Amino acid sequence: MIQNIRKTILLLVVLFWETTFFGATGTGTYQFTVHNPDTTVIVKKADPVYQFSTKKMIIPAVFITYGLLSLMVEDIKNINNSTQFEVSEHAPKHIVYDNYTQYAPAAAVYALNLFGVEGKHNLRDRTLIYATSQLIAGAIIMPVKYLVKEERPDKTNNLSFPSGHTATAFSSAHFMFREYEDKSLWLALSGYPLAAFTGIYRILNDKHWVGDVITGAGIGILSTELAYWLFPKIDHLLKGKGQKTSTLVYPFYQSNNVGLGFTRKF
Repeated sequence: MIQNIRKTILLLVVLFWETTFFGATGTGTYQFTVHNPDTTVIVKKADPVYQFSTKKMIIPAVFITYGLLSLMVEDIKNINNSTQFEVSEHAPKHIVYDNYTQYAPAAAVYALNLFGVEGKHNLRDRTLIYATSQLIAGAIIMPVKYLVKEERPDKTNNLSFPSGHTATAFSSAHFMFREYEDKSLWLALSGYPLAAFTGIYRILNDKHWVGDVITGAGIGILSTELAYWLFPKIDHLLKGKGQKTSTLVYPFYQSNNVGLGFTRKF
């Protein structure tokens, strides 16, 4: 009797947990199992990549804060000026590769999938996530550029802060990281050197100050994190309320243990 009551309570708790948290997103799969006599509970939770975490915001926050300080704090402004002075002294040849490398990590994700190296998501889902990240980045960058009106090092216009190229590059690199972090860490990290190349050459091409580039990197990473967090909600809206779900509650006997299994797919 006590075991049956315990099983019933545990099942109700998981059902409440599923309705409150999983039901809000409409995506994911988990399994709940109760074993006798020790009443073991096994739960496959939602992928943490979709969950908001303050830890994920630390690097973007540091980068963006540095960039904002570079607009106001004289000592940090001097880093901008001294770096650009060094660049002008050596006068490196301007290249246009940074116009293309900003997209390279995202392109690599699609190419790898095409050749059978699958990431976390299928074509439809990863495209939705990447497009969302670019919309978020653009929605942040363009208003800030026109609000701050910082002059570019080459004096072509007043839209230097923050660097849009760098934001695109780092959002693409972080997109690649999230897609492949569970498969291969080295593969997942391989997009960041390309993103760094893009940022460095925005400085060498006399288009941005150091603070612009660091801020762009922070915005890029932030936009991708927000895109993954929003994905289950957007996906649920696009699929609509008519999407079918399946629930299965079943008894089982295994290794002298009697249990109750609960599986929910949606």
